[in-house]
Amino acid sequence: MPNVLVRDLPENVHAGLQRRAEAAGQSLQQFLAIELTRLATAPTMSDVLARIARRKGGRVGLDTAVRDLDEERSRR
Repeated sequence: MPNVLVRDLPENVHAGLQRRAEAAGQSLQQFLAIELTRLATAPTMSDVLARIARRKGGRVGLDTAVRDLDEERSRR
């Protein structure tokens, strides 16, 4: 399995990551492996926007969308 080495990481960043790992009950290595996997598998913002742009269907203007959301929220 490949390895990753990160040099010159600021101490406060390392400490923050270590705290998060401890809070999750994980070693720093386990925590980072999970977070890097999540980062690598999550779609980028460009991917999400491209997928939205490809969708077919009706389109409403911003004013209509805001008005509809306001009406829906007022019913709750």
